[in-house]
Order: sequence, then structure tokens, then C-alpha cells
Amino acid sequence: MDQLKRLIGIMKKLRDKESGCPWDLKQTPESLKKYILEEAYEVLEAIDDNDKEELKKELGDLLLQIVFQSQIAEERGEFNIEDVAKSISDKLERRHPHIFGEKKTLTPDQVKDNWERIKKEKEGKERILDGVPRSFNALLRSLRLQQKAGAVGFEWQNSVDILEKVKEEINELEEGIKNNDIQNIEEEIGDILFVMVNLAKKLDVNPEDALQKANNKFIGRFNYIERTVEAQGKKMEEQSLDYLDSLWNESKKSEK
Repeated sequence: MDQLKRLIGIMKKLRDKESGCPWDLKQTPESLKKYILEEAYEVLEAIDDNDKEELKKELGDLLLQIVFQSQIAEERGEFNIEDVAKSISDKLERRHPHIFGEKKTLTPDQVKDNWERIKKEKEGKERILDGVPRSFNALLRSLRLQQKAGAVGFEWQNSVDILEKVKEEINELEEGIKNNDIQNIEEEIGDILFVMVNLAKKLDVNPEDALQKANNKFIGRFNYIERTVEAQGKKMEEQSLDYLDSLWNESKKSEK
């Protein structure tokens, strides 16, 4: 706790109107938004890389953004870091009645369902899907929406049914392509992505992680193609697609 107090003290000094840092004094909650997102993604990358030392540093950077926002709010007379800590502490106790109230043995799924029920019934959420931020990236927002709907039973019972829905949406996309209906094509691609997220959820696969692994795999294979072409003294843009595709297949074989 001493180090947390030290961090809060440093931020207060940086924001001091008389002797503070010009850059820090210039910042607003709006100007800091991009840093919150950047730091959160860097935390995720450190977790994916299983780099404990880097994770410690990135969590510190993310914590700085929380302290920074809280300091600005305190200066405006809105709230302070203590209020932030109290808010999350109250929420955790309220949403874990099986721990902080009458002791009960629950499964992880029951705890999750309880969390959503308490959120809706005791915290004034009017609709089940309330609370999923519009600022989430589309993939994460889709997953959260479907998790909330699934928590009250609105979901397919098995993955086979979802696969059939995927096929149905692909057929509708093909029809849109045949008709060159741009608006319909966009809609059907969105439907396919939405259903694929649902399939991932049903199979206990995080779609964000799955897509990131596919991205990384693509980078690795594409870099192999680029290195091979460059080693031959050639340029990528001058090669035929068939040749580049053959190098892609070489890369796939080298991974096994």
C-alpha cells in the first residue's frame, strides 16, 4: 500500500498547478482515452507472451491511467481514488452474496448467472443487455451480448444447430453476391460473424484469442513468403499469385 500511496502522491505533484508537469497538466479524461486502450492491449500481449516481468510493468502503466483519471476527477470535485476503490469493493461484495453473505457452494456457472441476476434486479439495470459498452470492439461486444442472452437461456442448445445457421447465413451471402446487393452483402457478413462468435462461445473458445492466433499465423506465413522472395533477389509485387501461394504451402509444411 505504501507504493500505491507513493504513486498517488507522484500524480498529485505532476498535476500541481504551480510546479507540475506541463504535459500532465494539459491532459483531460478525453485526451487520455487512447492511452487506457493502448495500455490494456499491452497488458493482454504480455499475458499472451507469458512474460511476467513485462506484465508487471504493463499493469503498472494501466494502473497509472486509473490514478490519472481519478486525480483529474478529484480536482474537479467529482470523486477521488478512494471513491473508485470503494465503488468496486462494494460491487464485489454485493455480487458475491455466497461469500460475503450466507455461505453457499456454487459452480462457476451459477456464480456467473447470479452476477447477472443481481446486476439486473438489485442495481437498476432495466434490460438484460444493458451494460455492454458501445465502445467495445465489435467482436468483444458481440461475445458479451450473447453471453448475457445465454445466461437467461436464449441460446442454441448444441453446436450442430449453430453450424446449420452458419451455412444458412453463407447461402444468404452468396445470394447477395449474385445480386450485387452491397447493403445485403454487408448485413450477411455481419450475420456470419455474429453466428461464428456464438459458435465459439458454445465451444468455449474465446473468439478474440482465436482470431489473434489466426492473425499471428498469417503474419508468420506471409513473412516466410517475403523472406524467400527477397532471398532470390526478387520483388513481391512482381510474383504471380500461384507462386506466392506455393510458398504459402511451403510455410505451412515447415510449421509441422
